[in-house]
Amino acid sequence: MKILAIDTATEACSAALYIDGELSSCYQLAPREHSRLILKMIDGLLADANITVSELDAIAFGRGPGSFMGLRIAAGVVQGIAFAYDIPVIPISSLKAIALRAYEESNVSQVLVAIDARMDEVYWAIYRMKHLNWSLDGDEQVISPDKIDLTEVLVQDEKTWVGAGTGWGSYADRLLPASRFQLHSVLPECLPHAEGIVKLAIEEFNAGNTVTAAEAIPVYLRNDVAKKPKAIIL
Repeated sequence: MKILAIDTATEACSAALYIDGELSSCYQLAPREHSRLILKMIDGLLADANITVSELDAIAFGRGPGSFMGLRIAAGVVQGIAFAYDIPVIPISSLKAIALRAYEESNVSQVLVAIDARMDEVYWAIYRMKHLNWSLDGDEQVISPDKIDLTEVLVQDEKTWVGAGTGWGSYADRLLPASRFQLHSVLPECLPHAEGIVKLAIEEFNAGNTVTAAEAIPVYLRNDVAKKPKAIIL
């Protein structure tokens, strides 16, 4: 199995390549430089592995929510590759990718994910891992930190939860206004990584959950910016 994954949903830009159990990746914090870096990362990984795009079984990407321009870049690159080489696509939630990375860093399987969405809002999701499978509690949403009520979630077992994502750096005092709650840990610098994208994509690929190039569109959550990106032909 050969799967390429990319992510440009946040300040981080990354690519990963999975080949029959072996994983390689590139990762760089580079706001506003994603369009310059991502194609170089892809080319470098493929060259190091001595394979071509046509040998890929699938290509995965962080489909959002996240940065408007970042999501358009990732979706455009993926559409260009998938259209040109007739490769199936695997969209992966950026919030789910953060949950996986938080779990790998903390060994805590219940994650409160928040990305700073600007405009006094966060992209928000509650993820739990049970029996090696991730489940989403409720919906992913864009919401004001003041409107999130974690009382029912945390009242019994707050120390078995971890907060992850840039939203915790910007709004921690509003996400957890009640001082009696104490999470296991908070990881405000935990960003999505293509390594996590490709790990999640392997599960989706084995389950047959792929889409066509035309269906490889970002998830913005804010409806007023949800426009289909133009494909970048490589």
